[in-house]
Amino acid sequence: QVQLVESGGGLVQPGGSLRLSCVISGSIYIYTLGWYRQAPGKQRELVAQIVSGGRTNYADSVKGRFTISRDNAQNTLDLQMNSLKPEDTAVYYCHAVGDPLYTDEYWGQGTQVTVSL
Repeated sequence: QVQLVESGGGLVQPGGSLRLSCVISGSIYIYTLGWYRQAPGKQRELVAQIVSGGRTNYADSVKGRFTISRDNAQNTLDLQMNSLKPEDTAVYYCHAVGDPLYTDEYWGQGTQVTVSL
């Protein structure tokens, strides 16, 4: 069974940095990997995404501040977050997709990121 486990969340001051990590286990063909986030009262949104060929895309709100990367050897997906803002506060979820039609997809349990003084 495929499992995604996030870590690295926590409390950080505005302007600070955090690095999230997602460990992927189980047998899956990786079509797309990504990070989503959901703040209270808001819908879950795509933050950053990477496909098997290495192409990445980001939400406009995080471009230039966040970087998504994949380490095939360690089976991890990371999200480096710099210049954090209070509006970045949310639960962040790791996401994996095994086919172009998104019929085979998996979610992590989420990790809390809080940006506050």
